[in-house]
Amino acid sequence: MISRQTGQFYGQTNQCLQQNGLTLTDTEYTLPEVDWHYHENAYFTFILQGHVIEGNKKETYHCGPGDLLFHHWQDAHYNIKPPGFTRGFHIEINPGWFEQYDLPDNLIEGSVRLKDPRLKLQMYRIFRESKELDCKAAIDALLIELFNNAIVKPESYPAWVKRLDALLHDDRESHLYSLKELASKVDVHPVHLSRTFPVYFKTRLSDYQRQLKLSKALNLLGDRDQTLSSIAASCGFADQSHFIRQFKQVQKMTPLAYRKMLTGFYF
Repeated sequence: MISRQTGQFYGQTNQCLQQNGLTLTDTEYTLPEVDWHYHENAYFTFILQGHVIEGNKKETYHCGPGDLLFHHWQDAHYNIKPPGFTRGFHIEINPGWFEQYDLPDNLIEGSVRLKDPRLKLQMYRIFRESKELDCKAAIDALLIELFNNAIVKPESYPAWVKRLDALLHDDRESHLYSLKELASKVDVHPVHLSRTFPVYFKTRLSDYQRQLKLSKALNLLGDRDQTLSSIAASCGFADQSHFIRQFKQVQKMTPLAYRKMLTGFYF
């Protein structure tokens, strides 16, 4: 089986940034298929544009913009790229990075897809910081926060929490549901759902739904056929102005500026 060294990913690397035990790469996927292989360090894959199919020994993931995968070191996997442009952002983590911050290197185990919108918004922030000249401290801080938000194991959740998680992520209109409607769909009392939601999702329901909307909006920014007004509408924002305000609070720049950074075009 093929082993990939630090910073080596299949495709055309547009940017490679090495700092403080981290290797960040911005890569266009150019091969239609990549056979089983593994990497010498743990790493994140974050799909920026296009689609890719990735399989490991347990699962197969059909990934599009905004999908976030984590691979522990030497976890074998393969890739299939459908026709069209596909681009990914990777953060490869040397064991020394964990050591310098007194973090165990098994905070996330195995090969997994991470669905929490906070983690995805964090990856978009790290991607933004990777384009800045002086970003070392910011990237380390954001990555530590990402790990802290990712360590809860969903296997310990009650069945209704797993149903709610699937509903929030799989239903296009889930951000429009009221507390009462969500509680009814997962068969728990609204008061119980409201009180216990932060225990399992680490934030309030309203904030989680807002994060889901912003994450979906960021996923759509790379699509040239989507205007800002159409993105705002499809993601459940009251109007484009509301979308821009919410976006700037989280990403510290306008959606138009982020689109320019992401794609190189204003449109």
